[in-house]
Order: sequence, then structure tokens, then C-alpha cells
Amino acid sequence: MRSPKHFFQPMALGAPTPLREIPFRPSRMIHFFDPSNPKMAAKVPELAAKCDVLLGNLEDAIQADNKIAAREGLVKIARGTDFGGCQLWTRVNSLDSPWVLDDISLLVSEIGDKLDVIMIPKVEGAWDIHYVDQLVAQLEARAGLERPILLHAILETAQGVTNVEEICAASPRMQGLSFGPADLAANRRMKTTRVGGGHPGYLVRTDPDEADPDAPRITAQQDPWHYTLARMVDACTSNGIFPYYGPFGDIKDTVACEDQFRASFLLGCVGAWSLHPAQIDIAKKVFTPPVDEVRWARRVIAEMGDGSGCVMIDGKMQDDATYKQCKVMVEAATLLARKEPELAEAYGFSADELA
Repeated sequence: MRSPKHFFQPMALGAPTPLREIPFRPSRMIHFFDPSNPKMAAKVPELAAKCDVLLGNLEDAIQADNKIAAREGLVKIARGTDFGGCQLWTRVNSLDSPWVLDDISLLVSEIGDKLDVIMIPKVEGAWDIHYVDQLVAQLEARAGLERPILLHAILETAQGVTNVEEICAASPRMQGLSFGPADLAANRRMKTTRVGGGHPGYLVRTDPDEADPDAPRITAQQDPWHYTLARMVDACTSNGIFPYYGPFGDIKDTVACEDQFRASFLLGCVGAWSLHPAQIDIAKKVFTPPVDEVRWARRVIAEMGDGSGCVMIDGKMQDDATYKQCKVMVEAATLLARKEPELAEAYGFSADELA
């Protein structure tokens, strides 16, 4: 681990100076696409107009025979597409794979000026981030890049969960973490084949009725991911980076997908993965602060003034803690309103407030 005096120095001579603060950009959905698939590639300009983040996937879901085609396809797509306000990310292959070195080397060298974030799968500790940090810095220097490329880790092993705080603090390049339930379930030897979401067997049951022992007992399905997700959110927040829910595999179950996304939003996640176009609108809906809550938060802020003291609004007590909660809501809404005029109107923002 670098000392505090050297933490924000470039890892290679000529590399861009690391960021001291990771800027928050709207990233409600990280939409995955296969760069080796011509049909998907043709839809990228259309998707860029409606997505916050497009991610060219090189890892899972890309067959071994298509790895090189996906890598080269992403270069072609990046060079030929105007992404506008949409970010371009990639998920490279795992660090123990035979493809990852060429993934990182080619992408940073060829499209580093257009690539915002590199997502690293199966990160187990700070050492994984240190390796990629040094490598990317060397490639940035060789390519003459002026803006540092950020790193995003996927939390999908038990060791990664154990080391999550150190992972978040490993480098000033760290942009955030995503929660990877499928690989994490396999690594933990959990007995589920689902990709995210709950499980009907993971439940609690009310005690039996002593007067009628055979009476039906109410059950409630529980969330097996709550502990890990909450720990990830705390680790990210304490290090000034951003947490994301990962994949929800049952594409047809849009109701459960929305529920899972909303639970993560309420816990503090800023976005989620979308694996199918149907999930783009779900993520956009869930991770966009509700209009009524934003308008209420703006009212609280206005009546609280400098945020100190305590006021009563419609019979509800508001103090410095609720003031801070309202500031979080309004700041998120402001960023989205700058991007989407219809939201600005719904929230009631003036042009001066968005300037």
C-alpha cells in the first residue's frame, strides 16, 4: 500500500495525475452488450441515447472462441460511435485468465481516450487492484492519455467480501463496486442456482398457534444478499466511491427485478446492471429519485435554512439529520435533471438551479 504522501502520485512516469475525488455521474443502469455480436453492435448508438452507461462485455457470456472478436469489436464500436452523455465501460476477463493482459493492453492503447471505466471481475483483495493500477498507468503513459481511466471491482468471492474495505481503498482509480450474486453463491457453496433475487426456501415462519397447532403459519421470504450488499455500500461510501447492484437473471420476472433494484436503491446503491433492454427502463425508474420525495426534500431544505436547529413541517419533525437525507436526494435529482429536461420540469428546478 502506498503511503499517504504518495497515494495521489501517478504510478508511471507520464501517466495522468490520479483524481482526488471520484465525480458522480448518472449511472442508473450499466447496460451490458456483446461487442462480437453484429446485431448488438448495430444497436449501440440507439442504446447510447437512452442509457447512462454502456458496457462492452469481454468476460462471462462471451464464449472462448469469441474473446478476441469481442475485444476487437469493442475497439471498432468505440471509435465509430458518438456516445454523447453516455459513459463507455468494459468488463475485462478475470485476472487469472489468458485473455486479460491483451484486453487491458489493447483497450487502453487504442480507445483509452473514450473509455471511462474498466470493470475487474472476481477481485479478491487490494493486490488485484494494485496490479491493474500499475499496468493501466504504464499503458496510459505510453498512449499519452490526459485523463485517468477508472477501475470498478466486482464483489463475487467470499475473500473479496472479507477484504471489501481494503479493495475500496486500494487506489485513487477506484470508481465503485458491483455486487455479483451468482459467482458469490458458487464460491460460498450456497445452494441456489438463481442469479440474484430472493429464494423461496430462505424464509422465516411465525410460531405455531398453541390453541390450534395445525393452523397455517405465516411465512416471509428473506433476502440472502442483505448482509453483503449493506457491507459493500458502507465500504464504498466510506471511501468516496459508488456501490451498484449487479445482475438479476430472471429477465421475464420484471416485478421481482424491480423489487430487488429498489431494495438496493434504498440501501444506497446508485445503479444496477441491465442484461436485457427490458431492464433498462426498470433501472431508470428505480434509481431516479421519485418526484414527490424530491419536492418534499426541496421544501425541507428551504424551510431549514442553514440546516441547523429543528422545524415542524406538516406534523413531522425535521432536524440536521433529515436535512442531510434531503440533500442527498436533491443532489442526485439535480444531476439527472441536468441530463433530462422532463425531469427538471417534474422536480420543479429552475434553469439557475441547474446551472
